[in-house]
Amino acid sequence: MKLTILGGGGFRVPLVYGALLADHAEGRVSAVTLYDTDADRLTAVARVLTEQAEGIADAPAVVATNELDEALRGADFVFSAIRVGGLAGRAADERVALDEGVLGQETVGAGGIAYGLRTVPVVVDLARRIARLAPHAWVINFTNPAGLVTEAMSRHLGDRVIGICDSPVGLGRRIARVLGADPDRARVDYVGLNHLGWVRGLYVEGRDELPRLFADPELLGSFEEGRLFGTDWLRSLGAIPNEYLHYYYFNREAVRAYQEAEQTRGAFLREQQEGFYGRMKNPDTPALATWDRTRAEREATYMSENRDVAGAGERDESDLDSGGYEQVALALMRAVARNERTSLILNVRNRTTLSVLDADAVIEVPCLVDANGAQPVAVDPLPYHAVGLVTSVKAVERAVLDAAASGSRADAVRAFALHPLVDSVSVARRLVDGYTGVHPGLSYLT
Repeated sequence: MKLTILGGGGFRVPLVYGALLADHAEGRVSAVTLYDTDADRLTAVARVLTEQAEGIADAPAVVATNELDEALRGADFVFSAIRVGGLAGRAADERVALDEGVLGQETVGAGGIAYGLRTVPVVVDLARRIARLAPHAWVINFTNPAGLVTEAMSRHLGDRVIGICDSPVGLGRRIARVLGADPDRARVDYVGLNHLGWVRGLYVEGRDELPRLFADPELLGSFEEGRLFGTDWLRSLGAIPNEYLHYYYFNREAVRAYQEAEQTRGAFLREQQEGFYGRMKNPDTPALATWDRTRAEREATYMSENRDVAGAGERDESDLDSGGYEQVALALMRAVARNERTSLILNVRNRTTLSVLDADAVIEVPCLVDANGAQPVAVDPLPYHAVGLVTSVKAVERAVLDAAASGSRADAVRAFALHPLVDSVSVARRLVDGYTGVHPGLSYLT
C-alpha cells in the first residue's frame, strides 16, 4: 500500500513513520511518499526517517517530492498535515487577536478562524485533486482546524475523508489510567466537535466507571484535566471536558496569561523549529537524536500558559511519550485496509447522530471502523450547556466555509462575530482588517 503524506516536511511526520515501522502484518503500508513545498524541510525529515528505519528489513520505502500530482497518483491513503502560512502565520494569528484582547490560539477563537480562512481554499483544491487523481484513496485529515477542514474536504470527497485528533485519545487514556483500567479495553463515551468535546462515561466490561471518579475528589484531581479545570467545576459539569475547553471556561485568565507571556506558542514553535531545520542543514547533525530532543521540549511546553493559570504544574511523564494521533492514524488505516473492525474517536459527518446538527456537519464521536469506512455510533443527546457551545461554533465554521467559497468580507466578519470568544461585531471587523493586513493569502476577501 502507498501512503502519501501532504506536509511531508512537517516536524511530526517521524511519529507517523515510527508507527508504520512497528506494523509488520500483511497488507501494511510498504511505500511512503512525502510531499512538501519546502525542499529543506523535506530533506531534513527524510534524514530522520532514514535513521529511524536503520536495521528494519521491511521498513516502508520513502520517496520525497515537491510534485503534488506525482505524490497523489496511486495513493491508497493520503495523510493531510499541512500548515498554510507556516508557523510565522500562526504567530501572526496569535498576535493580531491578542492585540484586540481576544484569544489567538490556532484552533480556538479568532486565531482558529483566521487559520481556517487561510486553509480552506487550499484544502478544497487538494480534495478536488485527490478526487481526480486518487479517487479510491482514503484521506486522513490532521490539518487544523481539523473538524472545519474535514468538513470542507467532505463536500468533495464524501465519507472518504476522516479527521483525526490526539486530544480525545489522550483524555480517555488518562481517565482510564487513574481509574486503574486498561486504556485499550475501556470504551469512552465522548461527544462534541474537534477541540470542543466532553467525556461523559468510561465503560469497563459494560460498567461506567466515571461516577467512581467523581465520587473521589482526590482521585479526580490527580490527573491533568482535574488539575486544569478544578475538581469542583468537573463535578458541576458531570463530565470531563477536552483540554481545549479551558479556553472557554477560563477565557479571561487564558487571554491574560497569553498577553503576559514572553512569547506566544506559535512564536516559540517557530523559533524552535527554525533551529531544528537550521541544524539539519549540517550533514553531520545526528538527525534522529536532534529531532527527538526537539520533540521532547515541544511536548513538555504544550499548553503551558493554561497549566500556569490553573496551577496544574508540569505534564505527567506518560503524556510526553508518543502514541497519540499517529496511533489513531495507523489503527484507522489497518481497519479500512484489512477490514479489522475497531472503535475510534474520529471526525466524521454527523448523519443522524446529534439531532441539533444537520447530516453533513462534521462532529467528533466514537465510530465503528471497517473496510467501509467510519460510521458514527449512537450517542445520548448533548446536555444544554454543550448544545449552546456546539451549535455556536458550528455556525462559525459554516460562516468560514461560506467566506472561503464566496470571498465575502461580510461572511468573514460574521464568522468572527458569532464566535463565543469574540464578543463584539466591531472587534470582528477589526480582526478581519488585521488579518487581511498580515496575510496575503486572505486577499480574496472583498
